[in-house]
Order: sequence, then structure tokens, then C-alpha cells
Amino acid sequence: MDNYSQMLAFMWATEHGSFSAAARANGLTPSAISKLITRLEDRLQVRLFQRGNRTLTLTDEGAAYRVSARAVINAMAEADSLAHAFPDRVSGALRIHTMTTFAKHQILPWLPDFLAAYPGLTVDVQVGPQYVDLFDQGLDIAIHSGGLPDSSRVARKIGESAWVTCASAEYLARRGTPTRPDDLLGHDCFNFGFHSAWNNWQFLSPEGVIRTVPITPKAVFSQGDLLREMALSGAGIVRLAQFHIGADLREGRLIPLLTDFSVPDQEPIYLIYSNRKHLSPRIRVFRDFLEDRLKAQPWA
Repeated sequence: MDNYSQMLAFMWATEHGSFSAAARANGLTPSAISKLITRLEDRLQVRLFQRGNRTLTLTDEGAAYRVSARAVINAMAEADSLAHAFPDRVSGALRIHTMTTFAKHQILPWLPDFLAAYPGLTVDVQVGPQYVDLFDQGLDIAIHSGGLPDSSRVARKIGESAWVTCASAEYLARRGTPTRPDDLLGHDCFNFGFHSAWNNWQFLSPEGVIRTVPITPKAVFSQGDLLREMALSGAGIVRLAQFHIGADLREGRLIPLLTDFSVPDQEPIYLIYSNRKHLSPRIRVFRDFLEDRLKAQPWA
């Protein structure tokens, strides 16, 4: 256990930048922190810090040790949390922020099963197109696509937002099936209205050549569900995220088009939460439940 205390003292010092700050944050004296780290260095037979008058700088050995130490501490915290993650012991409010279409098509279908499995939990699902800061909004989890503006959070990739060009069988029977990207110029297309650049649909050929098709949409929408309804009604061709229309594709309500071509720039989808050191059982069970469901029924 003394070895673990030494490791914790080392990590606290790296996080807070000094022995004094680490001591204040954790209810210890600076000398106690210093002694623990000195014992650690003696045990490892390496110097972990370059000690200045006011600053601490990690040595190369210290930087390498920090990576391993963080993994050990996170693993122990995870083991502790698992001991409390039984259904009758998980309780409280779980606050989630995600994209509207992801909430509707990937969370709501199995949310009743999750709530039945953990009756002590309540869930607050907030939706919006933009990533929001967990701390500022009092959130536990965010699920979003694209880049990660806050590197201090834990981000687990749960899939990719692959774009699918598709239409209903009714529309294709009436207007024909495009076999080349340029064929779209003779079809009724519908699109998002965020920016005119979205009307340049790109396709990557098997040979690695990108073809950009400047579509002229018959109508534009700010909501993906409205585009989906247009496609399902037989009105025309749309391009939507695979997680949005996975069930429609599997069940034949929508037909994927130009499948010999791929769409470049697929965006990763992340499950984002605070540092693993502070991971609560309610976050853990939601994360595991979501990942298990996606493995059992992927949106692809």
C-alpha cells in the first residue's frame, strides 16, 4: 500500500505543479508529499523530478513513469467502481447531452430496458447539434461526433458517422437508380441547409479518386429527421448519417446508392465523460450498456 501512496503523491505533484499545491489539495503537508516521492525515487533508483525553487519539471524517466502510474491508478479506481455497480446500488440522476438524431434513433429504443435494469437511476437527456462543456452544464456524459474541443475529458470512440446516400424503393422505381455520382444531377435531391458547401457531395471511387457533385436541392432542412421523412415518402434522394438510418437500411425502407463509392471524411463518434479517476457507477453502467447494445445491434 505504501507503494500506491507514493505513486499517488507523485501523480498529485504532477497535476498540481508543486509539492505545496499537491499537499493543500489532498489534506497533507508538503513534507509528507516530499517524503513519499523521495521514497519512490529511492525505490525506483531514478530521479523523477528536476526540482527548482518554485517549479517541478519531470525528467524523461518521470514522464515515462507518469504514463504507467496513471494507468495503474485508473485501473484501481475502475475496480473500486465495479464493486458498487450492482443494479440495486446504482442511483441518482444521469445527465446526458447528445445529438437529436442520435438520441432518437440510438438511445430511446433501448432506454426503457436500461431504466428497468437500474431502477434507482433517473435520466435527463438533453439534445443539441453542438458539443457542450460537461462541467459548465452540469452534465455526466456527452455523445457527439467530430473533433474534441476539451482534451481534459475521457473520450471513447463508439463508432463513426459514415454518410449514406439513399432513397426509397418507390422513388427508384419511378425515377431510376443512379449508377455514377454524376447521375445525381438528374435526380431530385434534398439536403441540410446549414451552408451552401453542404451541396457539394463528394464520392471516393475504388481507385481513390474524389468526385464532387454540386447538387441543387429541391428543399433544404435544418433537421435530419425531416430529410429522412422526405426520403421515406418517396420524394427523392438524401444523404444521412448511418447511425440515423441504420434500421431503415436493414429493413429495406431506404436503399443505399452508389455503394461502389465511399464518402470521404467520416467523423468519429465519441462518448465523453470526466476523468476516469472520478468515474461514478451511474456513468459506468450507462457506458457499458450503450457499448453492449451497439455490439449486439450496430447501426451499420
